[in-house]
Amino acid sequence: MAGKIKYYELREGGKKHVFTGRTPRQAALKAATRGFKDIKLRERGRRNKDGSYSIHVFEGSYKVVDAPANRPSWLPEKVKKPVVKKVCVKRVKSLSEI
Repeated sequence: MAGKIKYYELREGGKKHVFTGRTPRQAALKAATRGFKDIKLRERGRRNKDGSYSIHVFEGSYKVVDAPANRPSWLPEKVKKPVVKKVCVKRVKSLSEI
């Protein structure tokens, strides 16, 4: 059975970026592909029982690698391959603490 797609919010420099995925890691990989390095994701519409938020913290980067040999014609020869490492999960009472 397919899992439900969730929305994760990344706040940086006063802007909000939304990434989708079934897991926080999947959303972090998308954020890393777009060049974010310090990734702090909050699941939209979800709080813990005590009213706090869970913030998933990742370190991200990407490598430029050759595309697979059987690539479609529209895919360039070089593609970005994201790399993320989960650092921790923080619990904060308000979003201003992020």
